[in-house]
Amino acid sequence: MKAVVFEEHGDLDKLQYKDVEAPKLANREVLVRVKASALNHLDIWTRQGMPGMSIPLPHILGCDIAGVVEELGHGAKQKLKVGDRVVVSPGQGCGQCDACYRGQDSFCDDYKIMGFQLEGGYAELAKAPERHVIPVSDRYSFEEWASVPLVFLTAWHMLMTRAQLKVGETVLIHAAGSGVGSAAIQIAKLAGARVLTTAGSKDKCKKAKALGADVAINYKEEDFHHVAQKENHGTGVDVVFEHIGPEVWEKSLASLRKGGRLVTCGATSGAKAEMNLRFLFTKHLLILGSYMGSRYELNTVLDLLEQGKLSPVVDSTFPLKEAAQAQQRMLDRKNFGKIVLKP
Repeated sequence: MKAVVFEEHGDLDKLQYKDVEAPKLANREVLVRVKASALNHLDIWTRQGMPGMSIPLPHILGCDIAGVVEELGHGAKQKLKVGDRVVVSPGQGCGQCDACYRGQDSFCDDYKIMGFQLEGGYAELAKAPERHVIPVSDRYSFEEWASVPLVFLTAWHMLMTRAQLKVGETVLIHAAGSGVGSAAIQIAKLAGARVLTTAGSKDKCKKAKALGADVAINYKEEDFHHVAQKENHGTGVDVVFEHIGPEVWEKSLASLRKGGRLVTCGATSGAKAEMNLRFLFTKHLLILGSYMGSRYELNTVLDLLEQGKLSPVVDSTFPLKEAAQAQQRMLDRKNFGKIVLKP
């Protein structure tokens, strides 16, 4: 099969489009013919290499997969059949430990992510355990379905599970044009919150408001935390949805009202951030880490998409062999929504 692989960590030139051996199914695994695979920042970090993290090499990226069932492995319970339209759960727990039984999949000590610790979707074929292959309808195209799993799961877990966003609260969502930002805007509005968001151009601000944002802040022209501090009669916002890191960390904390919550899932601008501890404790602030989410939460967002209450946001599509150009578009922050590869 054709796939995009890298044999060592490094820059975009490490990505190779080549013939590789097709995945071999183990017991109760499913082979999926990939129709679309969406990009995530995790693809870039994995390709570049992260200190303290090792993955098998050579490696195939791609956390998000939409396609059709190609083959069922021995022992599969036949809930799926060849030709079914499916997505693959990007995060996969063992299914047998206490954390998995509690529905806290990403607390599992054996938790793995497609395209990170596992071979992913930058290929014509991919495999996954049967329990992580989820049927979907034809309501959306494969490109749209591929744009859903990781970012909607991440945003839901951050806002609804970790931050406990409530009706009538105000939330500041960073980077409206990112996949997770465009998902978070929709989830926050569905939850009944007032939504402020940041973006780097007038066009992206316009698109953010079309998704439901009440206020779109062009961070290149206006200081986002000054706008956020004016909310709630000058006390600041209730929640900050943060996935950028040190570039916005200090001002994000300054945007919060007393007792406010900052929830974070990423470190696009770096892994180390500084803070004034006196500011943290005198304002009774709560900082929440968030990593992926549970299968139950993924099922919840998929149901909401099937009902049309949430919608995929596709920025652009590239042929699989142009994976490097697709990643460059993400690195340049040109996208609004998800960038998708098509084998």
